[in-house]
Amino acid sequence: MVVLVGLDTTERGAEERPGTGKLRPAGRRSDLSSIKKWWRTLGGDRFAVLPPPTRSRYTQSDGHEDAAELFATRSLSTDTSFAYWHWQSHSAFDRSGGLKRELYVHWGGDHATVAAGLGDGPPGYRIVSGGPQGAFQLDKVTERDDDGLPDPEDPAGVRQFLDRLRSHHARRPGEPRHQDAPLTAAEERWLHDRLRDPVELSGAAGFVTALESRRALTSEETARLLAAWREEYAGRLTEWPAWEALLDALLRHGHEEVWDTVACLGPRASDALGTAPSPRALDVLRAWSLFGRPQAIRAWLAVHRALHGPDAVRSAGVLAAELTAHDAPETSLGELFTALDATLTHDWRAARPTADHTAAQAFAALTAVRLATDDDLPRPLRVAAAHRAYDRVAHVREQAARYPGVTETEVLAAADRYDAARDDLLAGTGPDLTGYEGGLGDLYHRYRTPAPADVRWLRDRVADPSTGVQGIAFCLELLHARGEAGEAELEALLPRWKKELTKKYRTTYTEWRHPLVTLTCLALDLDHPAAAALTAWWAKPKPLWKTPVRLLIHLGAPDETKAAELWDFVVSGAHDTGHLMTWVLLRARLDGTHPLLVAERLIGQRGIREYVLHRVLIGVADPAQPLWHYAVDPRSHSWLRRAQEVADDPRLTEAARAIGLRTAREHYAFRYPDQVSPVLTDGQLAAAHAWAEARADRTAAD
Repeated sequence: MVVLVGLDTTERGAEERPGTGKLRPAGRRSDLSSIKKWWRTLGGDRFAVLPPPTRSRYTQSDGHEDAAELFATRSLSTDTSFAYWHWQSHSAFDRSGGLKRELYVHWGGDHATVAAGLGDGPPGYRIVSGGPQGAFQLDKVTERDDDGLPDPEDPAGVRQFLDRLRSHHARRPGEPRHQDAPLTAAEERWLHDRLRDPVELSGAAGFVTALESRRALTSEETARLLAAWREEYAGRLTEWPAWEALLDALLRHGHEEVWDTVACLGPRASDALGTAPSPRALDVLRAWSLFGRPQAIRAWLAVHRALHGPDAVRSAGVLAAELTAHDAPETSLGELFTALDATLTHDWRAARPTADHTAAQAFAALTAVRLATDDDLPRPLRVAAAHRAYDRVAHVREQAARYPGVTETEVLAAADRYDAARDDLLAGTGPDLTGYEGGLGDLYHRYRTPAPADVRWLRDRVADPSTGVQGIAFCLELLHARGEAGEAELEALLPRWKKELTKKYRTTYTEWRHPLVTLTCLALDLDHPAAAALTAWWAKPKPLWKTPVRLLIHLGAPDETKAAELWDFVVSGAHDTGHLMTWVLLRARLDGTHPLLVAERLIGQRGIREYVLHRVLIGVADPAQPLWHYAVDPRSHSWLRRAQEVADDPRLTEAARAIGLRTAREHYAFRYPDQVSPVLTDGQLAAAHAWAEARADRTAAD
């Protein structure tokens, strides 16, 4: 018996198989060609599909912008539902057009309309809905036998089978590698058969991972795989997709040869060592951590705790003392606190297997509040805890009566101690400027009213030669927009601009501009001699990355000529990457007026795209800290607050205020409040709903 689960048997063997060199026979369509042919047949009443993507449609926000342009071009209603895939999804196809994984199809509008419009997918494929908050997934139809096993010669079937075995469990710092659900006897036998001699290493990665995630690789298999790995991937060991799984198995089986491999891998082997504690692993991790390799620190904490006792706070204190004695950077101490926080939360969850994610978050918040004033921890870790607790202490107070095993009085006392100590702990400190830029965006609202200590910290970071491009962009933007950047910041960065700041740095989804844009604006505003060299560099044709943002430097020392050049670009229909925002701020400076009043005059004006104008209107609500994100961020505190301010600004017309109200109503605070970051307190959420309810009549009228 054969069960069809999704490959048109006429397509099997039609694409190149990895490692076989077999090509698709002439006349057979590639997956991409077949899907495009089907895609062109879609669309109808209240439903449209966007053309297949180019690199300019890189994200979902780009897809929604393309949809708005399509609606305008075809005179479609703005509430038309639509489907598309973007360039990141397009990587599901290999170079010959073969589908190497599920193609994610994104959408907008009404989910039921989109599902009906897409149907079951093209012949030989299937399309599955990800639900009202997820993407659709398009994949091949494949065959399985009575045991649910694919034909080993069917790449798509093998891929789908391995994907089904994978749990997609995200391992937390300090947590042992997840052990997936057990295999059936037939499944385990099938996987082991794939690893018998001779084994083709690149094609074996999925089988190795599936077995070792269940600790099922044998000692004999690991020895053979190690030899093949060293030979085939010499000098590039981490390019083999299953290297981490094999390293886990080698350590688990105690292969002595593993230590030579660990030395070759360096700190990238840290996670594996963290799950196989030994004195030798501890020495290796300590050496990496003390010599500026922060990725080794969480494993160092896990192994130290495993060998020297279960008290994670005590272990963290010992490690912090060693890091401080060796003048480790702040990022290393921050990584240590992150590891400690995650370890304590994992322990709490392990003791309460029925606890949900919300309860674990509440415990983590209380832990950060407590650790900030824990005298058993050295000051650097208490500072890191104070940063983590900054947006959480209000949650702790709200939930003070609901913490198991601790009284409300004790929780409130911990919060009081934190509030009393916070300013001293955080004075002269700031966020990690080298981490995920979205994390910096999450706390951008804190800097809307910066304290003098914040301004000093921002200036110190700009002057620090170790601050990277992202950190310079973040700090310089905040200083320059507020008029706090001066000649000292300019002089600190001029020696670095040609070698470091001329590099490509994508700022499409951040609240700050490319640092060289901001630096050039600062030089122009100060009429500094370096302004000529900077503007001359921008005028050159290369590098190409600067072309889309070159005109943004016109915000420095604005004049009517610059305003006219920007305006011509804005109404040309070219892709806007901050140009309208720049023109509005520039025009406001020239006219001596608030940029909101400039932006509202553009409502309904020909040549101005509404969706761009709407985000600019919200983004310039506070000209001392404009929001440069190229789309309204529905999970951001900053964007919600600005939208509310626009909705309530008595200087504005009803049309402008209506844009602010609609934008606020679409914020995740009202739709998916758990996705707002940092998470809103109950009080903040209630205030947001009360604000919206008080304006319900205006919403109905709109």
